[in-house]
Amino acid sequence: MKLQGKTALITGATGGIGFEVAKHLGAQGAKVIINGLDAEAGAARLKELTDAGVTAEFYQFDVTNEDLVNENVKAIGDKHGIDIVVNNAGGLGGRSRFEVMTTEFYRSVMALNLDSAFFVSRAAIPYLKKGTHPNIINFTSNAGWNAGGPGAGIYGTSKAGVHAITRALAKDLAEYGIRVNAVSPGTIDTDFHKQIKSTKPEVFQSWANNIMLGRLGQPTDVASVVAFLASEDAAFITAETIQIGGGQALGI
Repeated sequence: MKLQGKTALITGATGGIGFEVAKHLGAQGAKVIINGLDAEAGAARLKELTDAGVTAEFYQFDVTNEDLVNENVKAIGDKHGIDIVVNNAGGLGGRSRFEVMTTEFYRSVMALNLDSAFFVSRAAIPYLKKGTHPNIINFTSNAGWNAGGPGAGIYGTSKAGVHAITRALAKDLAEYGIRVNAVSPGTIDTDFHKQIKSTKPEVFQSWANNIMLGRLGQPTDVASVVAFLASEDAAFITAETIQIGGGQALGI
């Protein structure tokens, strides 16, 4: 298996794309460390992984809390080492137009999407330096290219920041052989869109109609790309943001 003997830390991995990534990396032989806020969901996902034969552990901590990130990443690194970091945690955080946006809302969305990637990456670097073909994979969004829709502008801004920090980290860490890439999913059929799928199915279907391939992406579509980027098959790929669903790749 391509990731045999490696340890992968995946944040926000108790559901959706993050959990699918954990399953894919585990199936490739990696020891999987999943993170999330919900202890019950974490225990359930952990059982699914171990029942499937994956060596896995769950760590419950808030990736927007610098101290908790440092404490938990150190515990993981000291115990297992870290070869792969997948900064998947993130979210819309709600909607607000800039005119009425509170500073608290602004900071919470930036923390969830951008600060978290910085905190986790920084804490993991000492362990990645000792890893085997180490790499970081960040999650951004198509909103990072188009600035998001009305009320989602700060989400788009935060994800554009993830594009930038991916390139900056790649340049900063290249001398240590640490690769840094990002994936930018299009519209993926997860609980992220659960409400609009159930209340406005015609809108949800229109999204699929506007996608080149005529369908929404599935978490497995994204996870397979992440598994490739995490593997030695991608040993010469760094500072790339791979857009899934739009056919675009942008690098330095």
